[in-house]
Amino acid sequence: MDKTKLRQQALFIRTSLFDEGFLDEQFIQLEELQDDVNPNFVEEIVTLFYSDSVRLIYNIERGLMSNPPNFTKLDDYMHQFKGSCSSIGAKKVKTECGRFSEYCAAENFEG
Repeated sequence: MDKTKLRQQALFIRTSLFDEGFLDEQFIQLEELQDDVNPNFVEEIVTLFYSDSVRLIYNIERGLMSNPPNFTKLDDYMHQFKGSCSSIGAKKVKTECGRFSEYCAAENFEG
């Protein structure tokens, strides 16, 4: 696949992520910080986000397996995850983190 087609495909995917509500304006602000001095800025930030997300999701999964679950600790992990999502513009995941936090506050394990 040539570079033009790859660029078109990447633009289509990016547009779809915004149209479907996965990304918000925070992601655009990250893109605006990328420049000639740091041409891989967005890639580096998203890579850090994914690395941190793996750790947080693992901690959340472990917390959900404890009996009884420590809702305060689970909410702390979710708060961290929500903050990370917010910082890169991961709108849908941030929304779900908020919902999870509400379940933690209500100590609603089924939620």
